[in-house]
Amino acid sequence: MKPRTPRWWYLRDRRYMPIIRALLTPASLVWTWITARRLRRARPCDCGVPVICVGNLTVGGSGKTPVVLALAARMLQDGCSPHILSRGYGGRLKGPVRVNPVIHRAIDVGDEALMMAAHAPTWVAMNRVDGALAAVADGAKMIVMDDGHQNPSLLKNLSLIVVDGETRDNEWPFGDGAVFPAGPMREPLAVGLRRADAAVILLPADAGGPDPDLVGLLDVKPVFVARLANTEQPPAGPQIGFAGIAKPWKLERALKAAGCDLVDFTPLADHAAISETTLRFLGQRAEAFGAGLITTEKDWVRLSAAWRDRVVAWPVRVEFDDAAALAALISHACQVIAPLTEFTSS
Repeated sequence: MKPRTPRWWYLRDRRYMPIIRALLTPASLVWTWITARRLRRARPCDCGVPVICVGNLTVGGSGKTPVVLALAARMLQDGCSPHILSRGYGGRLKGPVRVNPVIHRAIDVGDEALMMAAHAPTWVAMNRVDGALAAVADGAKMIVMDDGHQNPSLLKNLSLIVVDGETRDNEWPFGDGAVFPAGPMREPLAVGLRRADAAVILLPADAGGPDPDLVGLLDVKPVFVARLANTEQPPAGPQIGFAGIAKPWKLERALKAAGCDLVDFTPLADHAAISETTLRFLGQRAEAFGAGLITTEKDWVRLSAAWRDRVVAWPVRVEFDDAAALAALISHACQVIAPLTEFTSS
């Protein structure tokens, strides 16, 4: 089972967990060297169609998948025939395989790919080049790659990095800047920014503007602001929430901000299978409180059919503050003749 994301990773103050941070620093140096070596030696493959990469600089939890769905949804409406390409994290199939929500399960292709396949043609492939070529052979006119900023195998027309813009107390999207496993960074911030064409700061629906300090770090790139908006209100009455995402506490905050009567919340490991024992426990808690059960779409697709009938999936979508500017950037980078005008995953 994948462990829960350490919350102390996202604390700017190095006084927290100093011994653990120090012990993990040598491993961080090795990770940084391996990543840099792989990027330096790569010879990217041109798959024959435009490739938009939606990645990040941290280990999970930035909001890439909703942004991918927003881009793919708009392109579908504009007739660009996009296909989504995913590594299929957590799935057993190496691919390339086109995800079929009717026959595939999360254990086959991963929860994120299964969720995305309900919105747009989606492929999983451990080898991104093989996956892209399979998608093109199947009719894709554009590839939207979910994750892959640190994967140099495919030639990219546009690399977007998604940054979690929710900063509060001592929390910061890049923590103290330490690279995994001493912190959340996949690579040093300056190194990752040099390869990015633009940044998307993702904020909660009820937030104001992004933190000026965060914008200042990214000001060498075009910076777009996007917001996670809920497509519907939480169910009425008391609810018990649970989530197996990189930052489960964000769902707890969002539900409360949306007015949900959240009487209990259980964080689970990211991407991990939710055991029958855990679900029965949650069901018993719900009965004790006279409450319903609510979770994310990503967690919901990992449930059995019987539990899906008992649990509400709370969907979200991404809305951009300046959709026209982002559309113009994508149109120019991918040489799309008819400019895209708006983005939404709904």
